[in-house]
Amino acid sequence: MACVAFLLSLKRLRMTPRSFALMNCCLCSLWLPVGIGAAPVPAEEFSQFAKQYCVDCHSGEMPAAGLNLTLARNPNDPADFAIIHRAEKQIRSGQMPPSEADQPTPQERQSVLEQLHKQLTDAHRRVRGTVLRRLNRFEYENTLNDLFGTELQLAATLPEDGRQQEFDNVGATLGISMVHLERYLEAISRVIDAAVAPTTEPPVPGVIEAGYRETREAEQFLGKKWKLLPDDSVVRFSGHGYPSGMIRGTSVRVPGRYRVRVSGYGWQTDQPITFSVEGTSFARGSDKPIYGYWAFEPGSPDDPTTLQTIKFETWIEKNYMVAIEPYGIQDPARYQRESIDDYPGPGLAIRQVTLQGPLHDQWPSAGHQLIFDTLARVEIPPANPRDRERSWYQPKFELQLQDERAEIDRVLQRVATAAFRRPVQSDELTEYRRLYLSQRAESASPETALRVAVTAIFCSPRFLYLQEPPGLLDDWALASRLSFFLTRSTPDQHLLQAAAAGQLSTPEGLREQTNRLLDGTGMTRFLADLSNNWLDLRELDFTAPDQRLFPEYDAYLRYSMPLETTAFLGHLINRNLPVSHLVRSDFAMLNDRLAAHYDLPPVVGSELRPVRLPENSLRGGLLTQASILKVTANGTNTSPVIRGAWVLERILNQSSPPPPPGTPGVEPDIRGATTLREQLRLHRDMESCQNCHKDIDPPGFALESFNPIGGFRTYYRSQGTGPKPDVVVNGRPVNYRIGPDVDASGTTADGVHFDDFKQFRDQLAANQRMLAQAFAAKLLTVACGRQPGYSDQTQLEQIINDSERSGFGTRDLIHLIVQSEIFRTK
Repeated sequence: MACVAFLLSLKRLRMTPRSFALMNCCLCSLWLPVGIGAAPVPAEEFSQFAKQYCVDCHSGEMPAAGLNLTLARNPNDPADFAIIHRAEKQIRSGQMPPSEADQPTPQERQSVLEQLHKQLTDAHRRVRGTVLRRLNRFEYENTLNDLFGTELQLAATLPEDGRQQEFDNVGATLGISMVHLERYLEAISRVIDAAVAPTTEPPVPGVIEAGYRETREAEQFLGKKWKLLPDDSVVRFSGHGYPSGMIRGTSVRVPGRYRVRVSGYGWQTDQPITFSVEGTSFARGSDKPIYGYWAFEPGSPDDPTTLQTIKFETWIEKNYMVAIEPYGIQDPARYQRESIDDYPGPGLAIRQVTLQGPLHDQWPSAGHQLIFDTLARVEIPPANPRDRERSWYQPKFELQLQDERAEIDRVLQRVATAAFRRPVQSDELTEYRRLYLSQRAESASPETALRVAVTAIFCSPRFLYLQEPPGLLDDWALASRLSFFLTRSTPDQHLLQAAAAGQLSTPEGLREQTNRLLDGTGMTRFLADLSNNWLDLRELDFTAPDQRLFPEYDAYLRYSMPLETTAFLGHLINRNLPVSHLVRSDFAMLNDRLAAHYDLPPVVGSELRPVRLPENSLRGGLLTQASILKVTANGTNTSPVIRGAWVLERILNQSSPPPPPGTPGVEPDIRGATTLREQLRLHRDMESCQNCHKDIDPPGFALESFNPIGGFRTYYRSQGTGPKPDVVVNGRPVNYRIGPDVDASGTTADGVHFDDFKQFRDQLAANQRMLAQAFAAKLLTVACGRQPGYSDQTQLEQIINDSERSGFGTRDLIHLIVQSEIFRTK
C-alpha cells in the first residue's frame, strides 16, 4: 500500500514511470551506508568477579533488582551495555556487593572497574558516531517555512517521530519509511505551491471591518442579552455560551497572516475587563485557536477618548472568523431576562473588528526567488485579453531560457546549497540534472521539470539528514548543529557566512554566533521545543481536569500555563541566572490569571512579566508551575509515583526502571477515602519494589502539596462523603467535598527528612552541581541529537567544573556546551 501511495504522489507531480525510476535511483543513490565494528565481549576478569561476588543474587528468572549479570555478553549490544553499565555503577558506589555479602579487596574492585570503564568507553565511542540524524517533523516544518517564506502547518501531516526517553530529535529513533517519503513529496509540493507567486504584481492586502451589530445574532439578542450603545458598540455581559462571541462578518476567504485590530472598552465597571480573541469555524472538528488575551479599561460612549484598540498579527485559516469572549464576568440570569436595559453588571463593549491581509513580508516570496531568481519567468498572454479583467482569471507563466542547461544548472546549484546547508559540488547535481532532462524529454515544460528536480532535492537524505561525518565537525556541520540546537531550524545567512569564513572553528566566532542566536527570535522555538520535550508540556491536553473537582480550571489558565514555563526559561537564560532557579527562584513569570490561581498579590493585565515573590513563598521554580503540575497528574488526582519519577528523570536525569513483571499497580481511591501514600506504604513492603520507591516516592510526596491543576492544597478534594467547603467559583458553590489531609513529608534516599515541599525544594536547590549536570545532559541531547553516553562523562564533568567556577549560570552553561568537544565532534 505504501508503494501505491508513493506512486500516486508522483503521479500528482506529473511524473511518468521512467521519470519515477530516475527519481527513485536519484534518491536511493544518495543514502549513506553506515557500519559498526565488531563488538568485544566482557573480559574474563569481570566474569570471574561477577561469578564470585554477584551472580548468586543476580541470575535466574527473578534476579535481584531485575539485574541478570549472566545474560550480559556484549558491551556493544544496547541491552547488554545497559546491564554492564548498571553493574559498574553499583560496584563503583560500593552498593554491590551489599555490605552483608563477601567483599572484594580494594585492589580487585579497582582492577575490575578499570577494565569495565575501558570496555564501556570503547563500546560507546564505537557507536556514537555512526547514527545518522534525520530532521524531526518540527525541524522539517521550520526549515521549509524559513527557506520558502511560508507559514504552513506541515508537522501534523508527517508520521509521529520516535522518542528516546523524552526527546524526539534523537537520531537512533528517527527512522524513515515509504510513508515518510510520500508525505515529504506532498509537503514540498504544498510549500512550492504556496511560495510561487501567482501574479507579477504584489497583491494588495484586503480589509475586513465588522462588528456585532451586523451579525445575524444581533437581530435576536440586542436588547435582551446584548446591549447596543449610542456609539454603535455592542456590550456582552458573559463569556461563551449562546450566543457566542463569533463575528460572522470577519470570515477570511484567503488563508494568511493578518493584522487584527479590536476596538472597545469596559462598560459599567471600575476595573479592566479581560477578554480573549479567538478563531472559530463552522467546520466540524476544526481547531479553535486562541490568538491571545487582552484587557480594556473602563470607558463610555460619551467620551471618545476612552475608546481603546488592541493590535496583533496572526495566521488565520480559510473560512475562520474572529470570536471575542469576555473573561471574569458573569450574567447568570441572562437566559431568563427579557430586557438588558436595566442590568447593572459589568460588560465588554466592542465597537469594531478590523482585519487587514493577507500580509507579505516580501514579494515574491523567498521560495519563489530561491527557484526562479535569474530566470526569465513571463506571463503567457490569455487568448482573450479581456480575461484579465475577469474575477476568475488566473495568470499562467512560462520560463524563457536562452541557455537552458546552464541556467537550470545555476538554479539547481542554488537550491541544493540552501537545502543541504553547505556548498555543493557540481558532480553532486548529476542525478538532479538527469531528472530534469528526463522530464523535458517527455514533453514537460521547463517549469514543470524544474519543480520535479527541486522536489527531489528536498526529498534527498542530504536535506532530510544532518551531514555529520564521524570526527571533528567542519564549519558547515557546526553551523547546522548550532542552528538546529538554538532555533530548531536551518542556519540563517549570518551563520552560513560565518561558516564560509571559517569563524565557527574558533572559540570566539562560535561564542559570537551563539550569543546572536540566544538573543534572536528563533529562541521562541527553542524554548517551546525544550519545554515540550524535556518538561513534557506536549502532553498538557492529554487529560482534562474534572470540572466537578476543579471548577476553577478554564481556558485562560490553560492558555497561560505553557507561556509561564517558556517565559521562565527564557528569563533564566537571558539573565544568566544560576541553575538553582530551576527549582527555587525568588520570582515567577505571572499575569493576572496565574497570580490569582497561585493566590499571590494581584497582577494587572494578561502580559507575562517577572514578579518578585513574597518572602517564604512556595512558588518559584519549575516544580510549582501549573503546567508541570498538570502534566504530572490526571484529571482527577495526583500520584506520588508519577510525579516522583518525573522529578528524577527530568530534573535530576536519573532513570527509573520499570516495575518487575507481575507487580500490581497502585490505583488511586477516586472516592478520596484513602490517600495514595497509604496505599504505597503497603506497596513498598514488597521486596521487589523497595529499591526504586525509596528514590521515586520522596519527591512525589513533596509535590502532593499541589493539586492536578497546580493549586496549593492542604486537603484532597473528594467526590465521596465529607464536609463541603465554603468556596464559590464563578458565582456558584463548588460540588466537591473535603477529603483526607495532605501529608507532604518524606525522607530522601540518602536519609534526609523533610516536613513539607519547601524543605524538600531547598534541599534540592542546594545541590547546584547535581542540577547543572542534569540540565547540561538534557541540553546536550537537544544540541547533538543523542543522549550523552559513557564516553562523554569526562567531558561532561569538565563542563560542570567550568560551570561551577562561573556560578552555574544557565547562559554560561549553554556556551560551555557549544564550546565542548561533545558538541564539536560527531
